[in-house]
Amino acid sequence: MFTAACTQPSTVDSAAPVSKVTQPEWSKNATIYEVNVRQYTPEGTFSAFSEHLPRLKEMGVDILWFMPIHPIGKINRKENENSMGSYYSVQDYKAVSSDYGTAEDFRAVVQQAHSLEMKVILDWVPNHTAWDNPWTENKEWYVLNEEGDFIPPLGTDWTDVIQLDYTNEEMRAAMIDAMKYWVAEFGVDGYRCDVAGMVPTDFWIRAHAELDEVKDVFMLAEDGEPELLIEAFDMNYAWEYAHIIREIAKGAMTFERLDSLLAEDAKKFPDNSYRMYFTSNHDENSWNGTDIEMYGDNFQNFAVLSATIDGMPLVYSGQEAVLDKQLLFFEKDEIEWKDYALVDFYTDLLALNKRNEALWNGAYGANPVRISSPEGTYAYQRKKDDFGVYVGLNNTQMAQEISFPLEAGTTYKVYGMDFVEYEANSNDVVSIPANSWLIFSTH
Repeated sequence: MFTAACTQPSTVDSAAPVSKVTQPEWSKNATIYEVNVRQYTPEGTFSAFSEHLPRLKEMGVDILWFMPIHPIGKINRKENENSMGSYYSVQDYKAVSSDYGTAEDFRAVVQQAHSLEMKVILDWVPNHTAWDNPWTENKEWYVLNEEGDFIPPLGTDWTDVIQLDYTNEEMRAAMIDAMKYWVAEFGVDGYRCDVAGMVPTDFWIRAHAELDEVKDVFMLAEDGEPELLIEAFDMNYAWEYAHIIREIAKGAMTFERLDSLLAEDAKKFPDNSYRMYFTSNHDENSWNGTDIEMYGDNFQNFAVLSATIDGMPLVYSGQEAVLDKQLLFFEKDEIEWKDYALVDFYTDLLALNKRNEALWNGAYGANPVRISSPEGTYAYQRKKDDFGVYVGLNNTQMAQEISFPLEAGTTYKVYGMDFVEYEANSNDVVSIPANSWLIFSTH
């Protein structure tokens, strides 16, 4: 039995700010994958990782985000002097850690990725350096305490790093020079910028402009506020979304909180910017739990949500293999790939995201419109011209019926069910099994 669905108003807000940033053309329907080289293979090297590139291309990855590749500081290293330390304690901005291989090994990975039509962005740490970074020869480049000593960033327990001083113009110039180096000499396509909101916005405006003179780069801010998107970055984190979906998974919040967040974000964030949606990343996995620990029986539901609700979807290293452990942050802790149980799942999601224009990034895609559905479920549609997707998620322990406003006579591709095509009647109600998901797509 199929009946018509009703929809709630779109979350679009005409008063939203407009970004001054124009994204590279290639990014409009791109997906992103975070590479943790240390944990990816037994060797933990660029060369060993490169064997996975064809697989990642086939899975639908467009952007490879490499966690920091630089040598790690030894002074005050976390957790101790014998640990591998934090990726984010940079000893030398223009060098490659010998743990991963050589600079030529990294160049080869970039070239191979480019030959497969994938882009490479580097994780960049601009707010602080290791205690033994050569920059410390210029004490005026750093924030100092009253005694004239280096200090870690205020309000953090990042004792293995020291705070840079962005009032110093020489330091700013050196930072931009180092960023240009990897673009000009290795061909990287942009940066994921660590704690970008802790660095002045005017620096990012200048850095992006100067990098664009070398190559049209893509810039991702580890930041959840609108300002950097409006002024300097192509994409930022949907951090609040990530926090809310974990609370929904625990039963501490309902999907109504997600609705209100989308409405709030539509007013605050530029529609022509990108947001990055994710279920996990290196921080979430190492500090907050595995996918199953965070999302329980509904992990796939939240992965579908993150790939289809808005913006660009992220996949973290190992998620396609059901990453079932929290990877140690300061030590070697190899990913167990087993049988790559979720490769087909992610391949379908990423291919759909790339193919269906309603799911494209920023203003290139369509805004989500909520579809009424029973408590404990979530349903929405996104439509752009003749492209459309209709998504239903059932987080409950029993089957639930959801009505979808499909267009009569249209044949839809179906994902997540035991049938792959469906011709709509315009009176379309479908029963979604417990802890399961469904997507109807026009393409």
